[in-house]
Amino acid sequence: MAHIALYRTWRPQSFHDMVGQKHIVQTLQNALREGRFSHAYLFSGPRGTGKTTTAKILAKAVNCLNGPGVEPCNECDACVRITEGTVMDVVEIDAASNRGVDEIRDIRDKVKYAPTEVRQKVYIIDEVHMLTTEAFNALLKTLEEPPAHVMFILATTEPHRLPATIISRCQRFDFRRVSLEEQVERLRQVCADERIESDDDALAFIARLSDGGMRDALSLLDQIIAFSGARVTYDDVLSITGGMASDQFERLVMAIQDRDVGAALRLINTFMQEGKSADKCMENLIYYFRDLLMVKMVPGSQALTERILDVKRFAEVAQRFSADALIAMIDTLNYYQTEMKYSVQPQTLLEVALMKLCSQAGASSAPTGGSSADGAPASERQDGVVGQLMNRIQRLEEQLAQLLKQGVAPAASGPVSGVSSRPASAPAVTKKIEKLDAYLQGRDDPAFRNVVQQWSQVLGRVKELKITVHAWLVDGEPVSVHDSNVLVSFKSAMHRETTEKPANKQLIEQVLAEVYGQPYRLVTMMLRDWKAAADQAKPSDGPKEELLLVPEDEGASGGVKEEWINEAIQLFGEDLVKIKED
Repeated sequence: MAHIALYRTWRPQSFHDMVGQKHIVQTLQNALREGRFSHAYLFSGPRGTGKTTTAKILAKAVNCLNGPGVEPCNECDACVRITEGTVMDVVEIDAASNRGVDEIRDIRDKVKYAPTEVRQKVYIIDEVHMLTTEAFNALLKTLEEPPAHVMFILATTEPHRLPATIISRCQRFDFRRVSLEEQVERLRQVCADERIESDDDALAFIARLSDGGMRDALSLLDQIIAFSGARVTYDDVLSITGGMASDQFERLVMAIQDRDVGAALRLINTFMQEGKSADKCMENLIYYFRDLLMVKMVPGSQALTERILDVKRFAEVAQRFSADALIAMIDTLNYYQTEMKYSVQPQTLLEVALMKLCSQAGASSAPTGGSSADGAPASERQDGVVGQLMNRIQRLEEQLAQLLKQGVAPAASGPVSGVSSRPASAPAVTKKIEKLDAYLQGRDDPAFRNVVQQWSQVLGRVKELKITVHAWLVDGEPVSVHDSNVLVSFKSAMHRETTEKPANKQLIEQVLAEVYGQPYRLVTMMLRDWKAAADQAKPSDGPKEELLLVPEDEGASGGVKEEWINEAIQLFGEDLVKIKED
């Protein structure tokens, strides 16, 4: 007999078998007991938490020949055939592959006919959020006022994508992630019935990896049994899932705390040789630091005992770090994890992230006050921090001085190129950027006109290669060319930053070389900054116009002339008023 997957073999057939959804089971059983079940239900929640299973059990309960009752008997002809999926009046529809308006119209036309095999027609629409807008509109009226013999059960993992008009017509039940304790208990029961020996820490690790989904946990257990045979061990779980043991991370964290870059990189190299992926290492490392932070900030929490097998050992490691240091390290890892999505060398980014952590872990790793893990007093640690900050400031000042020598002007707010920040009443002081001046002159270059003429071809080719990159690049426009660089200005900072991502920039520069027949480098800036620099570069309109005061009456007295002068000074200021004697 062919093997049947564990998640199918152990699929609950009654409310009593359900795991971790007691609030939903109790509500539905009370409704069935009192005959108050609704015509439309919405089951929402994470994958593998029992939405479709509950829908089938409810369909059996309302159609059971010995009911309706709080539990289906699973013995009568109706229950057996609904379980097998051979009852025409209980229809399960996958909205992901039947999402059009025609399929929903077909349902709307058939609901008016009475059931032929059971007492209640039940339509189970799985992944209902995949329906089109037109399909939802076609479903609305039927969902609101269906015939008395029809029940709709909608299931989705993304309820926020459903129209409010659909949600308001249903009784909504939110399925929760199954707790680790309940998952481990069910996995232990499965292993016992399947005559498989198992270690508790192995089952706990499987449950943690499933992220609250019972189906995922059973699928993973099935895979591990196929690998390990009649005994499931912790090492087997680590081997088959690509996970890393807590003690491996402990050694890595100790290397970081000791600022031993060599040891940290050697551990990462060992992980890679064992077949671990860089992104998985990064994800697990973030979780490890998160657990350290939670042990430190919320000791004794029930949530910790679910994720951490040896809380005492974690607490000992957490004492070596301050809370601020752990938060800073999580921020750093999160940044590099995001960058990994755009990198063709994720292992390099992981190594860079670890080197960054080692540099952060110096004086800030030990809690404030007292002495550090190596016995150094707090005053020495603070002196070390001050020394590091002073060195950084000195390096920044040297870099700033170098930039100023190249003609780069400091800006008060934002990268407004070439314009100094001065009060409105003060004379304007212009500090031009030499490199930007070259781009301003490059607007008259014939190469720039060629770039502009063929820019639509660039956008079209980028769209063919990767439509998401095109969505960001289309916000920009070429404004100049200089020294094999194409300067593109953007209205949106987000579009500019995303275009500058290494993978996106590499693709765009590849297209530039392909379209223009020569290598071009992409340079970007904000459109408002470019316009400010271009306006500043415009020549002045000539000498200021002189203001001459000539009285209407040549014979007017000196007192009248003085009034004119005073009024002019009040209106325009002394700097702009020039008095000439007749």
